[in-house]
Amino acid sequence: MADKLIIGLTGGIGSGKTAAADYFQKLGINIIDADIASRRVVEPGQPALEELVKHFGEGILNKALDNSQPDNSQQESTQAASATLNRQALRAIVFSNPEHLTWLNDFMHPLIRNWMDSETTLATSAYVIKVIPLLAESALKQLVDRILVIDVATETQIERVSKRDNCSVTDVQQIMQSQSTRENRLSYADDVINNNSSLEALEIAVKKMHNKYLELAATPK
Repeated sequence: MADKLIIGLTGGIGSGKTAAADYFQKLGINIIDADIASRRVVEPGQPALEELVKHFGEGILNKALDNSQPDNSQQESTQAASATLNRQALRAIVFSNPEHLTWLNDFMHPLIRNWMDSETTLATSAYVIKVIPLLAESALKQLVDRILVIDVATETQIERVSKRDNCSVTDVQQIMQSQSTRENRLSYADDVINNNSSLEALEIAVKKMHNKYLELAATPK
């Protein structure tokens, strides 16, 4: 892993991170996504999910009752084993309490980092893209060699997200306020792709960046 060039791809909501990552993947690059990692480490039966329940209570779980179970005790046992994390309920708790949010970040980041490190050791492409939406806000910056920011104008973010998620401008602005500012993200950037135009333009920009990263990957560290 130490010899593998690792690119951290980030950007604000609606910036086009997913589309950019998809284009890199089409070019044969292994994509390791922090959002996927955050889900894998808290799947049913994982110790991390049990710890979250201990800290925040069972109100953060989705529980689906199975009426086919012959008795309540067996039903409850099956229910507990298959309960999934209710992310919306957890968000409501942590975003209303800074101490809870700090605890959650301190607990989750090492788990996410370990999962992503394990996936990196399995990567076979010339370099690796790690998609980390909150890269500028977290200690996960140490996971990458270079930071690629997918940049977009604030007005474009609001327009895209409100249409995509069918939500109000106010809702989008609240989400954006919980993230790093555009200026802060750009201050960390080694590379920037402007995504204020079309998907076709984004694909062309990704191909250019891909060629640059191939050259860097071939250069001894």
